[in-house]
Amino acid sequence: MTPTDLKIAMFPQEIKWGDKAANIDTLIDISSHLHSETDLLILPETFSTGFITGRDKEQLRVLAERNTGKTIDTVKAIAKARGIAIAGSFIADSGGLLYNRAFFIEPNGEETFADKHHLFSMAGEHKIFSRGNERMNVRFRGWNIAMIVCYDIRFPIWCRNRMNEYDLLIGVANWPKVRANAWNLLLQARAIENEAYVAGVNCSGTDDHDIAYDGDTHAFDFKGKDLAIRDEATGILYARLDYGKLQAFREKFPAWRDAD
Repeated sequence: MTPTDLKIAMFPQEIKWGDKAANIDTLIDISSHLHSETDLLILPETFSTGFITGRDKEQLRVLAERNTGKTIDTVKAIAKARGIAIAGSFIADSGGLLYNRAFFIEPNGEETFADKHHLFSMAGEHKIFSRGNERMNVRFRGWNIAMIVCYDIRFPIWCRNRMNEYDLLIGVANWPKVRANAWNLLLQARAIENEAYVAGVNCSGTDDHDIAYDGDTHAFDFKGKDLAIRDEATGILYARLDYGKLQAFREKFPAWRDAD
């Protein structure tokens, strides 16, 4: 049976850096305004804290959580109450090591985690966080979904869609305004070259180093067309992903067969 269309909501959250309680309150509030047909809500990278660098690891550890902490417990409660999946990333503490950890939480409580692979050395991320070695792959409502975190989008081999293993690639980010053009083009390129939908969600606001973020958020289809429509009242962007059109295009133009 062909999967039904996937209705995604993308929230370019204005993160309050280091203020976990305020950011979690923002999630609780925005979840109450979601369109009733939403299947999947995508949040930015480290939505509950912001992408915090330039600190000692022990200073940052106070914001880190295990997979059963306040951040994921709240996400799971909202996913269950709203009947949706929620994806994003948070600062995780596991075995004494810190990770920028992507999550995909389903309404039935099923949870999938994967740690960011490419750590942003220019901001010293590699000095604080440990690197993950597995890209996330999830099956949700008949869709094969892969997920990456921010800097990962720059590396096409890491994002490669071998033999159409995924239908949707999610990218979550804290990507500065000064490099926004690169983010936008890379998302679009990953969609075209991998013949898949790509949903990229960036944060907005200003961080604790006065670096600005534009909230660039998109849902590109397999031809590079942006399907995202903004709800001006809430700032949430929505897109309906058509599985049938994706499969038809892959059959008509099977470039994936010739991939390296």
